[in-house]
Amino acid sequence: MEIAMIRANVEEDREATMARFICSLNREIANVVELQHYVEIDDVVHVAMKVERQLKRGGRTSSK
Repeated sequence: MEIAMIRANVEEDREATMARFICSLNREIANVVELQHYVEIDDVVHVAMKVERQLKRGGRTSSK
């Protein structure tokens, strides 16, 4: 993700990038991610992917 931002010449501080990413997530995933501790954008992405896998495995969707 950082490489893509560099190539796109995006200049934004870490906190703004993470906040924008979290706001773009499915609300159910974002709610869980916001409760976790993270320092880097990679941490946020990893947690979001983990939550998404858990939700899919549990059979829950945002439409229920």
